[in-house]
Amino acid sequence: MSELTTIPANATLAELLQQNPLFVFALKSEATGEFDDVNALFVGIGKVNAAYHLTKAIAKHKPGIIVNLGSAGSNTFERGTVVCCNRFIQRDMDVRPLGFALYETPLSGEPPLLEYGIAAPGLPLGICGTGDSFEIGHVTDAYNVIDMEAHPIAWIAKQENIPLLCLKYISDGADGAAAEDWSVAVHLAAAALKQAIETLKQ
Repeated sequence: MSELTTIPANATLAELLQQNPLFVFALKSEATGEFDDVNALFVGIGKVNAAYHLTKAIAKHKPGIIVNLGSAGSNTFERGTVVCCNRFIQRDMDVRPLGFALYETPLSGEPPLLEYGIAAPGLPLGICGTGDSFEIGHVTDAYNVIDMEAHPIAWIAKQENIPLLCLKYISDGADGAAAEDWSVAVHLAAAALKQAIETLKQ
């Protein structure tokens, strides 16, 4: 079975979302008022926080599916769009001076593009570039969604063989106005993401 299609053969996405899902956010503001009745994990900002807190939560809760939800930037998708990401790049990994490809983790034996996650029906698919910086000058076409946590979440889900659904609400254009746009739009993310999840449960 393709790693891009991580739904077990005997389960649908709607069924998986009922099987002890763990909803993973960076910030409470991305979930406010909409996800109070679910098992929600708030990992904080950045790759290290995401990896540490998710690993602990997996050991404790043993989720049937990891659902990563949050806000992200993009100059490809319109603001307010919910995008499903099932491909991931670590956008601040750059060891080209030692002969490795851009975004490749040295000596890992893994390609720069991590392909893992469920393609949600009815939602556009995106490639998420994760890094420990707030990108305001996006110019590459290697990825078209920008965040700060999804790559390690996807990597850990793959290592643990746990199905992953990653949905991002586009809050800004990853440009010069990104910081101002994000601070306003992040509060709209929860309602849009909740609606997307409810639709996928049907």
